Amino acid sequence: MRQSTRDRHDELLSLIRSGTTRVEDLAEALAISESTVRRDLARLGAEGLVTRTYGGATSESSFHERALAERMRVQLPAKVAIGRRAAELVPDEGTIFVDAGSTTGQLAENLRGRDGLTVLTRGLEVALLLAGSPGLDVVVVGGSVTTKSHGLVGPLTTGALERFMVDVAFLGVDAVDPLDGVGEATALEAQVKEVAARRARRTVVLADSTKLDRGAVPAWAPLPAGWTLVTDGRDEEVLRRYRGAGVVVETVEAEPQLTEH
Repeated sequence: MRQSTRDRHDELLSLIRSGTTRVEDLAEALAISESTVRRDLARLGAEGLVTRTYGGATSESSFHERALAERMRVQLPAKVAIGRRAAELVPDEGTIFVDAGSTTGQLAENLRGRDGLTVLTRGLEVALLLAGSPGLDVVVVGGSVTTKSHGLVGPLTTGALERFMVDVAFLGVDAVDPLDGVGEATALEAQVKEVAARRARRTVVLADSTKLDRGAVPAWAPLPAGWTLVTDGRDEEVLRRYRGAGVVVETVEAEPQLTEH
C-alpha cells in the first residue's frame, strides 16, 4: 500500500474513533470523495479494523453503552433540534410518556412551563427537570435504576406502565431500525420501551443520525405500525428504508455548535 493511502487510512480510523462516522462527514474532513471513503472503509472492514454501518462505519465490533453524562455531550446540537421538534408533537393536554435519556432530556427542557399535561417518565433526570413546573403532573414509574441511563426498568416499571394509556410515547434509543424497532443495551430496557409503545396512541422515536443503524446493539423492541421518527439524519438512502416501512419521518437541521477559543 502506498504511504499516502496508509496515512489516509490512519486519519480515517482516527476520525471514526473520535465519533465521526458518516461517509459524507468523513469525506469532508479528509477533503476526498465519498466514493474514496467507501472504498477505504471496505478495505478497513476487510482487515477487521472497522465495522460497516448504514451510511458509514464504527470502530467498535461490539456495543458499549455510554454513561448518560457522556451521552449528554455527544451530538448535542442535533439533540437540541430534535427535542425542540418533538415538543411540537406534544398535545396541549393529556398524558405523555417521556423516556430516559439525553435526547428525551432535550424534549423535557421544552416542556418546562407547560400546563395541562400528565408526564409519565422512567427517567430520573427528566422527573427532576420537570418537578419545578407546577402546571405539569409528573409521574415517575417504579423499578430498578440502571447505572448508565438512570432509567427505571423491571417488573415494577412495566406493571406501572400497563396501568396507563398515553396519548404519545416519546422514546429514546441506542439504535433504531425501520423493521425491528428500537435497540437497547439490555432486554429489560427493550421490554420497557415495548410496553410504553403498546400503551400509546402514537409512538415517536427521537434519534440522532448516529442511531440510524443497527450496529451491534443486542436487544430489540418492536414498534406499532405508523410510528414517527424525529432525526437529523440526511442520508436519503437510509431515510427511504424508514419511509418504505411506513414510518413517518420528521427531519430537523442541527444548528452549528459554537466552540470556545
